[in-house]
Amino acid sequence: MRFIAILILAAALLARPALAGSGPTGSDPHAVHYYLSLGDSLAAGEQLPSDQNFGDQGYADQLYALKQPRIPTLKLVKLGCGGETTASMIDAQPQGLYEGRGNRYFCDFPHGSQLAEAVSFLRAHRGFVAFVTIDIGSNDLIGGGVPQIQANLPVILADLRAAAGPAVPIVGMNYYDPLLPLVWFGSFDLGALGAEANSLDPINDVLERDYATAGDPVADVESAFSTFDTTVQPNGVPLDVERICQWTWICAAGNLHPNATGYEVIAQAFEEALP
Repeated sequence: MRFIAILILAAALLARPALAGSGPTGSDPHAVHYYLSLGDSLAAGEQLPSDQNFGDQGYADQLYALKQPRIPTLKLVKLGCGGETTASMIDAQPQGLYEGRGNRYFCDFPHGSQLAEAVSFLRAHRGFVAFVTIDIGSNDLIGGGVPQIQANLPVILADLRAAAGPAVPIVGMNYYDPLLPLVWFGSFDLGALGAEANSLDPINDVLERDYATAGDPVADVESAFSTFDTTVQPNGVPLDVERICQWTWICAAGNLHPNATGYEVIAQAFEEALP
């Protein structure tokens, strides 16, 4: 009996290391890790409506390209949806007027809403998510406004944090002002231009405050686009207006979305904000 007991004990001791190492862990350099991108049409990488697909030039795609050499097993998962608001991100049913849903806008959410889809993904891959980015709130100004953001964004961030765990970086962003060229070329008035730039403060202030309260860093896109720098350049155009014309489609095509260069600037802002 004693011999049999010794054999059983030896077998158990030999089996323990094999069981412990039977599957990958979050610290395993060979395990697949994920970058989860959430938000509105900017997260989806939209440029012009004529684009049938958004390719790999959105900020999420370009941020992934920056990070993948350092995290060779990194994979990008994009859930961004054109026209998304903080309300529809939580509950996709009362959609209102949106840019679109379906595959082109990365808006097929089997779990019902973008937030529910994100929470499901984070739970299923807990320990294997490298970081999360989110841009949301600009479309709220069409409907519920700043109070809607104040009511919904803390809920979104709390749910993401609970699903991701305490160690996963979740990085938000503030916004540029695509209307600056319309004001400038319609008035050539630096005072009016400054007033338009300042009109962005209420939304960006509440976004920054909500992210800070949640302990999440913010990509400072507002500063990256020189939003408040009205220094007139040699061509007679203020710097903030020039940036918007160079980095979005508003001057060339009347479309407020960034071009590939603008998305690169946003990607760099996110990289600087990542811990």
